[in-house]
Amino acid sequence: MYLRHYAILRLLLAGFFLYMAWPVIPEAVTAEASLFWGLWLGFFLLVAGSNFAALLQMISPPVMEQENAQRRQSA
Repeated sequence: MYLRHYAILRLLLAGFFLYMAWPVIPEAVTAEASLFWGLWLGFFLLVAGSNFAALLQMISPPVMEQENAQRRQSA
Protein backbone atom coordinates (compact mmCIF):
# COMPACT_ATOMS: atom_id res chain seq x y z
CA MET A 1 0.00 0.00 0.00
CA TYR A 2 2.82 2.37 0.89
CA LEU A 3 4.51 1.92 -2.48
CA ARG A 4 1.36 2.92 -4.34
CA HIS A 5 1.78 6.45 -3.04
CA TYR A 6 4.92 6.85 -5.15
CA ALA A 7 3.00 6.01 -8.33
CA ILE A 8 0.20 8.38 -7.38
CA LEU A 9 2.65 11.19 -6.64
CA ARG A 10 4.42 10.66 -9.96
CA LEU A 11 1.07 10.76 -11.79
CA LEU A 12 0.13 13.97 -10.02
CA LEU A 13 3.49 15.53 -10.90
CA ALA A 14 3.17 14.49 -14.55
CA GLY A 15 -0.38 15.88 -14.61
CA PHE A 16 0.84 19.17 -13.16
CA PHE A 17 3.53 19.43 -15.85
CA LEU A 18 0.92 18.75 -18.54
CA TYR A 19 -1.35 21.38 -16.99
CA MET A 20 1.46 23.93 -17.17
CA ALA A 21 2.50 22.99 -20.73
CA TRP A 22 -0.93 22.62 -22.37
CA PRO A 23 -1.51 26.36 -23.08
CA VAL A 24 1.94 26.68 -24.70
CA ILE A 25 1.67 23.66 -27.02
CA PRO A 26 -0.67 25.28 -29.63
CA GLU A 27 1.76 28.20 -29.94
CA ALA A 28 4.40 25.93 -31.51
CA VAL A 29 4.99 27.47 -34.95
CA THR A 30 8.33 26.11 -36.15
CA ALA A 31 9.11 22.52 -37.00
CA GLU A 32 11.58 22.31 -34.12
CA ALA A 33 8.96 23.48 -31.63
CA SER A 34 6.44 20.97 -32.97
CA LEU A 35 9.02 18.20 -32.74
CA PHE A 36 9.90 19.19 -29.17
CA TRP A 37 6.28 19.19 -28.02
CA GLY A 38 5.56 15.94 -29.85
CA LEU A 39 8.48 14.25 -28.10
CA TRP A 40 7.45 15.84 -24.79
CA LEU A 41 3.91 14.50 -25.12
CA GLY A 42 5.27 11.07 -26.06
CA PHE A 43 7.45 11.07 -22.96
CA PHE A 44 4.45 12.16 -20.88
CA LEU A 45 2.44 9.23 -22.22
CA LEU A 46 5.26 6.82 -21.34
CA VAL A 47 5.53 8.20 -17.80
CA ALA A 48 1.78 8.23 -17.23
CA GLY A 49 1.31 4.76 -18.73
CA SER A 50 4.06 3.17 -16.70
CA ASN A 51 2.78 4.72 -13.48
CA PHE A 52 -0.78 3.61 -14.21
CA ALA A 53 0.55 0.10 -14.86
CA ALA A 54 2.43 0.17 -11.55
CA LEU A 55 -0.64 1.52 -9.77
CA LEU A 56 -2.85 -1.24 -11.21
CA GLN A 57 -0.11 -3.79 -10.35
CA MET A 58 0.28 -4.85 -14.00
CA ILE A 59 4.06 -4.57 -13.58
CA SER A 60 6.32 -5.07 -10.61
CA PRO A 61 7.48 -1.94 -8.79
CA PRO A 62 10.96 -0.55 -9.45
CA VAL A 63 13.87 -2.45 -7.86
CA MET A 64 14.51 0.31 -5.35
CA GLU A 65 10.96 0.01 -4.04
CA GLN A 66 11.02 -3.82 -4.09
CA GLU A 67 13.98 -3.97 -1.69
CA ASN A 68 12.12 -1.80 0.79
CA ALA A 69 9.09 -4.11 0.66
CA GLN A 70 11.23 -7.23 1.09
CA ARG A 71 12.99 -5.77 4.13
CA ARG A 72 9.67 -4.96 5.74
CA GLN A 73 8.31 -8.46 5.10
CA SER A 74 11.39 -10.18 6.56
CA ALA A 75 11.49 -7.99 9.69
